Amino acid sequence: MKKDFGLIFHVFLVLGDAFAVLLSFLVAYLVRTHFDQRPFYFESEPLEFALSVLWLLPLYIIVLASLGLYRKSIFMNRGRWPEIWRLFLASVVGMMTIISYDFFFQIDIFPVRTMAFYAVFSCFFFLVLFRGLVRLVRRFVLKSRRATLRAVVIGSTKNTEYLANYIAAFPESSFSLAGVVAAGKYIPKDLRRKQYSSLKEALKRAKPDVIFQTDDRHTEYVYRQAVNRHLLYYFVPSNAMLTSQMGDLELVGDTPAILVQVTPLTGFARAMKRACDIIISFLGLVLAGLPMLIIWIAQKISDPKAPAIYASTRLSRYNRKVKIYKFRSMKPEYSGITPEEAFKKMGKPELIKKYRANGDMIADDPRITKLGHFLRASSLDELPQLLNVLKGDISLVGPRALMPGELRHYGDRSMLLSVKSGLTGLAQVSGRRDISFEERRALDIYYIQNWSLALDFRIMFRTIGAVFFRKGAK
Repeated sequence: MKKDFGLIFHVFLVLGDAFAVLLSFLVAYLVRTHFDQRPFYFESEPLEFALSVLWLLPLYIIVLASLGLYRKSIFMNRGRWPEIWRLFLASVVGMMTIISYDFFFQIDIFPVRTMAFYAVFSCFFFLVLFRGLVRLVRRFVLKSRRATLRAVVIGSTKNTEYLANYIAAFPESSFSLAGVVAAGKYIPKDLRRKQYSSLKEALKRAKPDVIFQTDDRHTEYVYRQAVNRHLLYYFVPSNAMLTSQMGDLELVGDTPAILVQVTPLTGFARAMKRACDIIISFLGLVLAGLPMLIIWIAQKISDPKAPAIYASTRLSRYNRKVKIYKFRSMKPEYSGITPEEAFKKMGKPELIKKYRANGDMIADDPRITKLGHFLRASSLDELPQLLNVLKGDISLVGPRALMPGELRHYGDRSMLLSVKSGLTGLAQVSGRRDISFEERRALDIYYIQNWSLALDFRIMFRTIGAVFFRKGAK
């Protein structure tokens, strides 16, 4: 089998990213010291400044890796927009992390704060530029067929037709089509010259480096042929399996086994998510301190005897009960009890069915105070939950936190409780109260099965817009 060009490409990609980040800090320094006319109060030569920020490079590489920017799939995409969007996120997240570090330890990474602003945009620009150059070199090498892996596709399924077309038309995939073993109807007409009657013939004449199998016929034999010839072997599951399962290959003793996981939010991914939760919730509490004090005073003025903040028992990961803090938006007599209990207590049990049928919402809810309507519409009632995020009870992004009594309404309760609940989530930014109960549950499950740090940041940015425009708020 040929030496995999992918490893060499990724080494150059990491080196290019590191150089782009370093160059961006130097440009930010030069812009601030030579083009920005405002006075500044520090003395540092360019080389001295460059050496002082060298330790930041591993941090940025970690951020880029956590956003999936070194995965092969990001380069297999024909368009660059997914990569460009993640590069922008990496530039922002990396700078936020550095500013937070500087805030805690007061080491004056940026003696002049506007340098951080310049660095974000120059970092984004140089990352896009250098990655574009690396892509051009990679494309040139792959189109020359000097580094592609010769692939044989075997199996009589629609996936065979798709893979054959894709590999033949897209040399940037790192593969070149050497042969196809399938029924004629599953082979594109312009590629039938590459058809072989059997795998044995294809192995002998096409001399492949990799085998793609798209059906489950004779899998043991095909796999053994790949092993005997030191070839790469890919098994392509059906579309149904692709949408319903995710797996990682592990060795159980000497037996390969596919570990099927509910969510990719495990191991290092969970650690990264928790680090983001701590940094962003801390900064959020600092920024929201004054508004929270004003709301607390307003609550006390409107009802001096009632508590301004209440704690509600909710369920988070692994069915763990946590106390969720919120500014009180309901009348004291209805706080801390289920909607069913509240409507019965006020003598209006007929509202129970209407409340549930309307997606857990009812117009002019009699339980809510006048100030509470404003707090809910603006989502300001949820600001105290930043404390829950900092403590680790919930996450910034996740499924909606369920009350113990609500579990009976959820058929996928185990999946919903496989990750921490969130202060915001995909369902909230997709319409909040404007979408049905079933749609919200489906969106929560989609988030759990398709989690990524990039998805979290997209949801957080969309949350800001949803709150600002009061999209779906009631």
